[in-house]
Amino acid sequence: MPTPKWYSPRIRRDLVAKLYVCAQAEGIPMTKLADRLVEQGLKGGATPHEEIKARLAEEPNQATEPR
Repeated sequence: MPTPKWYSPRIRRDLVAKLYVCAQAEGIPMTKLADRLVEQGLKGGATPHEEIKARLAEEPNQATEPR
């Protein structure tokens, strides 16, 4: 079997279950729902990495404090 040429991350089992229920409710495939949710999450120009760095710069103590 050939090795895939791109990375395909695994989604946590609990999130897959939630995606399944939401996709069924909307009558669309889970892949379409997952694509839409990822696109919405990445909208706005800044990458998640940049947003995290900005939050840490604003509140550096929260990153090191235990929850």
